[in-house]
Amino acid sequence: MRADESKTRRGIAGRIAACLLPAARRGVVRDVRIGLGYTAVLLSGNRLGVAYTFRNEARGGCSVFDGLRPLIGRPASDLLPLATSSDRIEAAVGLACANALANLPADGYEEGDVLEHLDLRRTDHVAMVGNFSPLVGPVKQRVKSLTVFDLVDRPTGAIRPAAEAEGMLPSCQVALITATAIINGTIDPLLHAARACRAVAVLGASTPLLAEAFRGTKVTMLSGVVADKKKDILRVVSEGGGMRQFSPYVRKVSWRIPGFKNKSRGAF
Repeated sequence: MRADESKTRRGIAGRIAACLLPAARRGVVRDVRIGLGYTAVLLSGNRLGVAYTFRNEARGGCSVFDGLRPLIGRPASDLLPLATSSDRIEAAVGLACANALANLPADGYEEGDVLEHLDLRRTDHVAMVGNFSPLVGPVKQRVKSLTVFDLVDRPTGAIRPAAEAEGMLPSCQVALITATAIINGTIDPLLHAARACRAVAVLGASTPLLAEAFRGTKVTMLSGVVADKKKDILRVVSEGGGMRQFSPYVRKVSWRIPGFKNKSRGAF
């Protein structure tokens, strides 16, 4: 990781790295896959985490990862700080490492689709940052309005440019924010803009199930995945697949803030 860039983004990404550092010091990197759709990190103890790959923002020509080499065999504590990098590929590796440490089987998860657990009301104006297309129709049926923001330069159909989200969030009751915002460095201003919302959910396969990192924000739910069949997930990632392809090999879970604890985190 570039020393100057490692200090450019602290906030939520820095909290994630700080919270998990003690556990990371006890883990060893067993495998890393930087796929076209997702990045996966496998640690000792058969722990695996994934994070979205911003492949269109990769730098370096044919060598898109110019950081630590080799990755395999290093302590997980070497990879974890990459979550704070402004380089999107490095940040994905760091967040995947964090998710390998944080997203563990534990009591207290609510399993299934996030829509089964969201508090949505007929009077709600909802902002969705990141186009979770399978959720759009069902959410619209349950609320007064839904505005979807994504990485487009101008309005495209029902999708608004992500840059407009901060202006809309203060007038919404519910915010659904993609965890890829941790990777591209937009999570902190988005959460600040959502501070008046009744409910804020961070969701997607990149989500770290780590309440400590979000304390002091208005986040009320973390919705991510727990990896079950690690070899299958690694294969899908290597083959350029994404959530649609590896969904049979993970469990979708949601965890409410405040009041949840994961007693098994950190044990190797």
